[in-house]
Amino acid sequence: MASEITYAELRITNESNSSGPFSRCPAAPREKRICHLSKPVSPSLPFTCLLVLLLLLAITFLVAFIIYFQKYFQLLEVKKDIKDITHKELNCIKYVSVMEDKVWSCCPKDWKPFGSHCYFTSTDLVASWNESEENCSHMGAHLVVIHSQKEQNFITGILSTASGYFIGLLDAGNRQWRWIDQTPYNESATFWHRGEPNNDFEKCVIINHRLNAGWGWNDIPCSDKHKSVCQMKKIYL
Repeated sequence: MASEITYAELRITNESNSSGPFSRCPAAPREKRICHLSKPVSPSLPFTCLLVLLLLLAITFLVAFIIYFQKYFQLLEVKKDIKDITHKELNCIKYVSVMEDKVWSCCPKDWKPFGSHCYFTSTDLVASWNESEENCSHMGAHLVVIHSQKEQNFITGILSTASGYFIGLLDAGNRQWRWIDQTPYNESATFWHRGEPNNDFEKCVIINHRLNAGWGWNDIPCSDKHKSVCQMKKIYL
């Protein structure tokens, strides 16, 4: 009898994992544990702050980089202006400029300032139009271009009435006048002598003084020899 009871108890213990009033609670399903471990983790607040800080640093660096190169290229421009100067001495005037960092306007020695340009009149050189333009080019300038009565009056005020002076105006063909610097030719701002221009083969222009007529322009052959007026932009430092 005792052995049969023992056998019965062993069977009950063996079946304790099956469903019944005295069975243990089943273990948590493994699938739930796996699901819990794979749940996405949201970024923490310190990590977000770090990203914002790095972004601000990048923007600050970019702005500083742009400002630096603007200053660098301005310095290169000034150095280029100085390098291009073929004159040993400059006469400079200080002026106030709100928009620009440069506060000195300069003309080479022996050049006359007017507006935004400098002017030079040859006293000894007498040459053709092409030779005169080449001489101006060697000085970083070109034959003078005149666009207003004030400029005409200024230029004639520094010239000798005994000479004629080449200016940067020539006939490009079919009496189509053009300026050496490619600025438009404005017929309403010209200062021809009465009856000029008068000959198709006279393709270059001088400014000269006529008795009882004053200063004016006259078309002449480009091969004629005359003095000249050179013009260049002021140098700003």
